[in-house]
Amino acid sequence: MSIDSVADQSVHPLVRKGAAWAWRLLVLGVAVVFLLWVISHFLLIVVPVALAAMFAALLLPAVDALAARRVPRGGAVAIVLLGAIAGVGGILSFVVSQFITGAPALVEQVTASVDGVRNWLIQGPLHLSKEQIDHAGDALITTLQENQAKVTSGALSTAATVTEILTGALLVLFTLIFLLQGGRAIFRYVTKIFPSSVRDRVRDAGRAGFHSLTGYVRATCLVALVDAVGIGTGLAIMGVPLALPLASLVFLGAFIPLIGAVLTGGVAVIVALIAKGWVYALITLGLILAVQQLESHVLQPLVMGRAVAVHPLAVVLAIASGGLLAGIVGALLAVPVLAVLNSAMRVLLAPDPQAEQEQVAAELEPEGLTGDPPGAADPPR
Repeated sequence: MSIDSVADQSVHPLVRKGAAWAWRLLVLGVAVVFLLWVISHFLLIVVPVALAAMFAALLLPAVDALAARRVPRGGAVAIVLLGAIAGVGGILSFVVSQFITGAPALVEQVTASVDGVRNWLIQGPLHLSKEQIDHAGDALITTLQENQAKVTSGALSTAATVTEILTGALLVLFTLIFLLQGGRAIFRYVTKIFPSSVRDRVRDAGRAGFHSLTGYVRATCLVALVDAVGIGTGLAIMGVPLALPLASLVFLGAFIPLIGAVLTGGVAVIVALIAKGWVYALITLGLILAVQQLESHVLQPLVMGRAVAVHPLAVVLAIASGGLLAGIVGALLAVPVLAVLNSAMRVLLAPDPQAEQEQVAAELEPEGLTGDPPGAADPPR
């Protein structure tokens, strides 16, 4: 028996197993940290590609449906993309025009509210003098002037950010076109890097992951639409200014799980408070809470199904990690990435990948939703 064997025998089995697990987990941890480091340095590429994949999951069924009706694939892609761009552009134009129309009324409401607060400070229980209020206003203006350099640097930073956004938008558009046109061929080509013995299993995992992404994007769009219609209708009935832009903001915020609805709902409450007073603000808060309860207890279980079949703690940690890594966009992409990895790993580790893939597809068919068009369930490959 060698000296090494004698030394191993003298160590408690629990310590040996712990050491074996420790160095393996350490290697995996280093690999994950290195991957995150690489992603953080290529966010301008990674984020647009991820967004393009989400848009592809949403638009691919329509492209496949047109292609199944003997429309050329390129023509189908052009029709769907132009229709989507025209629809989104029309909505944004309408929202902006409504905002421009309603902004003066909101400014008048803010001015009236400021005058009311000023009068209350002078004539109310505080009995502040006009000179004290004017001094506070002058101090605020002086502070803004002293920080003008910071505001200017922030504007320059914003200009650089706008350039990055435009670059990313163009990359999203070009990536989306190629994913819709020949994404399946791209996926098949990429998976050739894996050994032939596991290549089919990897492709099955990709299909399962794309199933989850498609289900998540569809369900999130429907839930966000219901939230926006419910809250926007309530705001319009109460006569809150900018009801439509606020509803659009709620729609966009619903794509960021957990925190998006809270933040956008808070904006609606603040606008209601400024424009209509605290009574309407409380009613708006109650409306938002009611819509969110409907979403949590009815829409999410019925529509979302099991698209994100992971523990809520994992969802929270994923959102926090995504926000830390890439800000709002990271928080937006965290849950769909988690859903894709969850389904893909289930298939990769399953004894029967095909059966597990079928199980994942069955879980992503909530009641009340129609089936996919031909080929829509397949990922770009």
